[in-house]
Amino acid sequence: MKLSIYLAGEIHSDWRKEIKEKAEALQLPVTFYGPMENHDRSDYIGEEILGTQPNDILRDEAASSINNLRTELLLQKSDLVIALFGEKYKQWNTAMDASAAVSLGKPLILIRPESLHHPLKELSQKAHVTVERVDQALQVVQYVFSN
Repeated sequence: MKLSIYLAGEIHSDWRKEIKEKAEALQLPVTFYGPMENHDRSDYIGEEILGTQPNDILRDEAASSINNLRTELLLQKSDLVIALFGEKYKQWNTAMDASAAVSLGKPLILIRPESLHHPLKELSQKAHVTVERVDQALQVVQYVFSN
């Protein structure tokens, strides 16, 4: 069995690289998906496809519609979603992706530091598992493959 995992979370740090490298070291049979990690491309994909927009609001809406389509397709294709909430960046997209996973009935592992327990308490209760570190999330995935 091979699992497809969507990695929801901010795109400014290298947490996805870390989780992919550690999963490979553990020889986990997984494939990873996630949001567009090129921030500029994500912001300007609407104009790249549809042409220059007359203002920033329409530019954002054009990009958002395309990014939402991409995210929904990849979430639906995934067997599991791992959503990381860190302390440094705003996490609106992570919350939206984690909520979408719950709505789609996708198993969800939520990674969040203890300091974010209170603001994420409802989402944490909807997740299948809540952990504090990437390593813990991978231990959960590794357990899935245990005999």
